Amino acid sequence: MAKLWGGRFTKETNKLVDEFTASVSFDQKLAFEDIQGSLAHVQMLGEKGIISEEESETIQNGLKSIRGKLEKGEVEFLVEHEDVHMNLEKLLIDEIGSVGGKLHTGRSRNDQVATDMHLYLRNKVQLIIELLESVQAAIVTQAKDNVSTILPGYTHLQRAQPVSFAHHLLAYFWMFQRDKERLQDSLKRINVLPLGAGALAGTSFPIDRARVAELLGFDSVYPNSMDAVSDRDFILEFLSTSSIVMVHLSRLAEEMVTWSSQEFQFIELDDSFCTGSSIMPQKKNPDVPELLRGKTGRVFGDLVGLLTVLKGLPLAYNKDLQEDKEGMFDTVDTLEGSLSLLAPMLETMTVKREEMRKAVTQDYSNATDIADYLATKGMPFREAHEVIGRIVLYAIENGKYLLDLEMEEYKSFSAMFEKDVYDYLDPENVMNARNSEGGTAAEQVKLQLQLAEENL
Repeated sequence: MAKLWGGRFTKETNKLVDEFTASVSFDQKLAFEDIQGSLAHVQMLGEKGIISEEESETIQNGLKSIRGKLEKGEVEFLVEHEDVHMNLEKLLIDEIGSVGGKLHTGRSRNDQVATDMHLYLRNKVQLIIELLESVQAAIVTQAKDNVSTILPGYTHLQRAQPVSFAHHLLAYFWMFQRDKERLQDSLKRINVLPLGAGALAGTSFPIDRARVAELLGFDSVYPNSMDAVSDRDFILEFLSTSSIVMVHLSRLAEEMVTWSSQEFQFIELDDSFCTGSSIMPQKKNPDVPELLRGKTGRVFGDLVGLLTVLKGLPLAYNKDLQEDKEGMFDTVDTLEGSLSLLAPMLETMTVKREEMRKAVTQDYSNATDIADYLATKGMPFREAHEVIGRIVLYAIENGKYLLDLEMEEYKSFSAMFEKDVYDYLDPENVMNARNSEGGTAAEQVKLQLQLAEENL
């Protein structure tokens, strides 16, 4: 079958070239967006008298008919028609006759595909924002139940100070909040219309780009036609923000893998989010958080891939830009799948409060508080730090924890110690002593929860 652009050529395209250059195997994902953009374009053509109102209406009806077939799964995309645009245009001509060829008046596939991707990402970014909010809501639900739950806080993966489990979880709430804000801000760049830029230089037809933008819900149009067809910054920005989202997902996933291990036993994941071993019947593997961790790399790869495609391209459009879509689709699918699983996994996980509390009584994470204790008695903090260091060393050598030491033992290090030191060492008191704004004290965590709910 002759190509829709074949008038210039005297030979058929080599079949291998057809297969190598065709993008329809993946860009058919843009079919609904392509029809959406075409409907607005052809309506504008009719309103401006570039084609007749009757022709415009016929083309619109044909496009709507094809959309209906798409919804029913009745459309077959063919490699010989290269991409989603040419496939749909061929289907349109088959549907309504040669008048369908007027659809392409005043536009190019270059501005057409860019428009499709803007429409696609606009929808997907809004969906991903909603999915992030569902994860945040799951975090808030767990946090509300665990304001007073104490676990060791870590630095360098060494026990540092006791913290509220709610406080620990809410750290991820704010990470996802920043992700959400980055995505919301990116919509400013996504919601700009390239259609009407033509192949690179605009068009000689008296089109109305503002009208098309209005019909499609875009805030503005690209002011430069060459930039309009060659810009993929909006995809780069999405891939970059998505990479940051995946970093946050991976960090939380790593904590869930660690916390659910036999060595920690701080949480238990619901059976519906775990799998077993084919050889070891006792195993309950945290496969979902492990895959969340693992899939981070593919999103990073999608970002680096597009950066590499774009780095050496001259203006305006180049066939290299065909490589912008698969990574974008892959990242969207990865984020949607990851976030859809994370929210219910968080909601259904069991928090082992007693195991967490036992952990903070079997370490030296309350040592800082004894240093603070001596400082409040008048000892310079640096001297207090040294004294407590010696006490910790003594306790380790004698197989004791700080709450196990007798008053005489404390007095041997400093006469400033009194019986009230044991109050300072109590894990709940240690946690609630951090009552500065943003701290882990229950009072501050409740304020933080209130702020989190307001953000939701």
